[in-house]
Amino acid sequence: MRTWMCLICGWIYDEAAGDPEHDIAPGTPWEAVPMNWTCPECGARKEDFEMVQI
Repeated sequence: MRTWMCLICGWIYDEAAGDPEHDIAPGTPWEAVPMNWTCPECGARKEDFEMVQI
């Protein structure tokens, strides 16, 4: 599982955790996250995220 960081606010999307509050189930790979999903912290678009190692 990988992690992705919002380049605007630094919020981390962890594929293992998903984003259940916004209907993204745990274990959802980044590629399967809908294009219209936005960062829960700042509203940035999916294209504003970069893969990071934690």
